[in-house]
Amino acid sequence: MAGKETGSGEGPDARKVKQRGGRRDLDALRDRRMRAAEMFAAGRRQIDVAVELEVSQQTASRWHRQWIEGGNEALEGAGRAGRRPRLDDAQIAVIREELLKGPRAHGFATGVWTLGRVAIVVDRLTGVHYGPTQTWTILRTRLGWSRQRPARRAVERDEDAIVAWRENEWPRIKK
Repeated sequence: MAGKETGSGEGPDARKVKQRGGRRDLDALRDRRMRAAEMFAAGRRQIDVAVELEVSQQTASRWHRQWIEGGNEALEGAGRAGRRPRLDDAQIAVIREELLKGPRAHGFATGVWTLGRVAIVVDRLTGVHYGPTQTWTILRTRLGWSRQRPARRAVERDEDAIVAWRENEWPRIKK
């Protein structure tokens, strides 16, 4: 529908809801619902709203019913999608500070953080229990951390001896 003109003064692609980083653009969705409310207030039919805003007839009907019952406020939307986080930003800041102290400061035997250990610290600090998946989500999305793996090498490893063995012994054995 390249030449389709909607009468809104915008091209056909201007109304489409854009994706931001794989997530819905909640502001664009709200703007589209508010445009529908304006059209309903102007006496436009549900089918006209559905065609112009490129939504299903069921969606236009639902919006119209909500608009009739609650006005523009009913079409505002919740403002965010999904469940509210169980930890607020202040708690996340406390967790960050404690994790930066290291595992030994929290009574663990080694200096390596694991998801289980992080979950224990979060539980101790906030009383909120998370499993490994949710713990990883907090580390990745809320703290911006990534997975780090320690090098698996013996403490007694002698790099000079390894180089000497590769240069002297290995060619002799390889023959």
